[in-house]
Amino acid sequence: MANLPYVTATGNVTKALNNIAAAATPDAVTQNFVKTILKVSGGSGNQMTSFLKKVGFVNPDGTPSEIYRKFRNSATRGAAAAESLKFGYAPLYKRNEFLHELSDKDIKGLILEETGAAADSSSPNLILSSIKGIKQFADFNKTEQLDISADSLSGTPLEQIPEIPGRDKPQPERSAGKIGLSVGYNINLNLPATSDIAVFNAIFKSLKENLLSSDDA
Repeated sequence: MANLPYVTATGNVTKALNNIAAAATPDAVTQNFVKTILKVSGGSGNQMTSFLKKVGFVNPDGTPSEIYRKFRNSATRGAAAAESLKFGYAPLYKRNEFLHELSDKDIKGLILEETGAAADSSSPNLILSSIKGIKQFADFNKTEQLDISADSLSGTPLEQIPEIPGRDKPQPERSAGKIGLSVGYNINLNLPATSDIAVFNAIFKSLKENLLSSDDA
């Protein structure tokens, strides 16, 4: 059974996220940073430091994650908060991928199923309140679009891109001008599980330069 992340003073979730948006990005999200800059003091600050790691705002080594950095950008804040929910509460999203659309009652029902906690225990309500603290910032309608225009295709050099599993390599061309046969091929991509846009840019640049050109006749 999953141990879903929560804090006991759930109002601090809103306070911490508002202060993350306002404060400069630190080199590391330490307990001193949480207590002094994010203004979550005492034992609640210790809880919040751990909570931010569990919901994807902070990397295991204490450095701010990509979610943290995107949350500080008002244009991507909603998407970052949505990503945080899916990261921190992945077991609930496995039960219902539209968790964020559910009523409080239905979300609590999933929490009880996943944790096995007693219905009258405090933890399910604290988990629900912690989810709602992040959810108020989330926008699931804003998804990051990959810009693959000619001007934006840049990133890792082709030789540094690992082989993509499941990709069908193009077949050799048949002898031209003899039987009028044209050969096509399909490309199946298994995209890596990453939020780094440079990785996707590099993949699409490779496709454009090596497989999608119409000048290779």
